[in-house]
Amino acid sequence: MTVDADELRGKVTEFLAANDPAQMDRLEFLRARFDAGLAWVHFPAGLGGLGAARELQPVVDVAFAEAGAPDNKPQLNVIGLGMAAPTILRFGNDEQRRRYLRPLWTGEEIWCQLFSEPGAGSDLAALSTRAVRDGAEWVVDGQKVWTSLAHQARWAILVARSDPDQPKHKGLSYFICDMTAPGVEVRPLRQITGEAEFNEVFLTGVRIPDAQRLGEVGQGWQVALGTLMNERVAIGGRAPAREGGMIGLAAQAWREHPEKRTHGLHDRLLRLWVETEATRLTSIRLRQQLAVGEPGPEGSAVKVAYSEQNQAITGFELEFLGEPGLAYDDWTFRQPEYTDFVKRGPGFRYLRAKGNSIEGGTTEILRNIIAERVLGLPPEIRTDKDRPWKELPR
Repeated sequence: MTVDADELRGKVTEFLAANDPAQMDRLEFLRARFDAGLAWVHFPAGLGGLGAARELQPVVDVAFAEAGAPDNKPQLNVIGLGMAAPTILRFGNDEQRRRYLRPLWTGEEIWCQLFSEPGAGSDLAALSTRAVRDGAEWVVDGQKVWTSLAHQARWAILVARSDPDQPKHKGLSYFICDMTAPGVEVRPLRQITGEAEFNEVFLTGVRIPDAQRLGEVGQGWQVALGTLMNERVAIGGRAPAREGGMIGLAAQAWREHPEKRTHGLHDRLLRLWVETEATRLTSIRLRQQLAVGEPGPEGSAVKVAYSEQNQAITGFELEFLGEPGLAYDDWTFRQPEYTDFVKRGPGFRYLRAKGNSIEGGTTEILRNIIAERVLGLPPEIRTDKDRPWKELPR
């Protein structure tokens, strides 16, 4: 039976009457909310949802926020919520869904993503991390890089090569890796901002039970594609309020410093504002499309626009503010829980935005995806698709 907005509001009211957030432990409240199907409302019953339409999620979130209820601090587990959860729902078995989804949503267990490697970033299918079957386990050896949240994560979604005799796209398998397992080593990577929100991860003889494999053996590329489509939506498909995000900060600086305005800068700001608003409306349309299906390649276009606009806006803000904008607020080396553009200065925003066109798929690769899978243009010539991975030059 389809659940509408009024029914959802009624369920939230009923839930809050029985579970007072002011009296309950935060974690117990979140667990109860999940069990009541008011976490991801579009997920199946028993897995945090009610089988409702995806676009009704804000109805529930707003109702809980107005009641002063705690949220699950989504900024602290973006990979778990945006990538691991939909992948587990689609490709996991019943036991895996029951085990991982609840503590993921409540934030009890943080997730990271072990995909990119030093020799396999844009060409992810060329990865060389090996997974060798040993009875009921897999033994994994290799190196991953640019791993956000690895220093906090309990679990990781991992793609590894399980059959080097197959072509590169066909010899991969997909696993859930315990980040506390023997053989997992996490090292911070200091960035241009001075912080280390990324890491490199070394895997040496890490044993993963076959029960922690997602999808069939050799199906890793198909599972990874599902994750990556959700990643592009998670990064570029958000729909902030009008004049929210980076453009809001630039507009605020413009209003606060009339003495710095010029006609040329005014023209640039207006162009950026219009482009950002167009991307915001496109994000809303993308979310509406997601309500009736799985994420597709269209998310790549929004992610490209998001990256380029962030870089242009932070560049504008720095130029507009002049010398005060160049003052950097804090070079302290630390591993933050998450990246906060709003609470840091314009210098940080400018430097950190440089990574937007690399993380979550480089702009160059995403343009290929848009050309081939959205516009239907002829695919790029590839000579290595049908050759065994072990024969490819490296």
